[in-house]
Amino acid sequence: MADSQYSFSLTTFSPTGKLVQIEYALMAVAAGQTSLGIRAANGVVIATEKKLPTTLVDETSVHKIQSLTPGIGVVYSGMGPDSRVLVRRSRKQAQQYQRLHKETIPLSQLVRETAAVMQEYTQSGGVRPFGVSLLVAGYDDHCPQLYQIDPSGSYFPWKATAIGKNVCNAKTFLEKRYTDEMELEDAIHTAILTLKEGFEGQVSGKNIEVGIVGPDCKFRVLTPIEVDDYLGEVD
Repeated sequence: MADSQYSFSLTTFSPTGKLVQIEYALMAVAAGQTSLGIRAANGVVIATEKKLPTTLVDETSVHKIQSLTPGIGVVYSGMGPDSRVLVRRSRKQAQQYQRLHKETIPLSQLVRETAAVMQEYTQSGGVRPFGVSLLVAGYDDHCPQLYQIDPSGSYFPWKATAIGKNVCNAKTFLEKRYTDEMELEDAIHTAILTLKEGFEGQVSGKNIEVGIVGPDCKFRVLTPIEVDDYLGEVD
């Protein structure tokens, strides 16, 4: 029997062992704008396209890269509203940990808690899987770390990865240029070059976003002016 006959039941496996709704969620991620992350020797960079549906939208009000804690940042590909729910859940979890333990939540634990929420939505009736994948950047045990969380609830640490459209070309480009000794400045240049490879139109600080976690373990989003300066260096 075809998998499509099981596509309307979230909690029923198809004969091939799949939950077809998760396949649809992954298709929503693949249709999203390209996002990527690179773990450098002294930090992490995450970057994404920020194409707006019309020039009438105020670009300063759209933020695809956001902070979960002062030292942890996240970027998504897929459905924006779904990402907002997960960001809100993750921030709440981080605040609860902070109040209870009087210290910042470890990156690996925050990733695990967020992945558990996403996995819960693959086994509960009356809901659907989140149509979004996340790249989470921060420091763990004084080492920079980059995690990817998928709609199924699976998560893995990566040296460099990409999600969204043009993911195959982006990963191939990263495989050719990535080295374990790469510094943060080189990682930023590589991230921008990777986005430019599959970008349609002129790249500028207004239509891409870049966030970094530096050696000070603090996360921040680069301003459009800073992004334009890096674009001038890679041209």
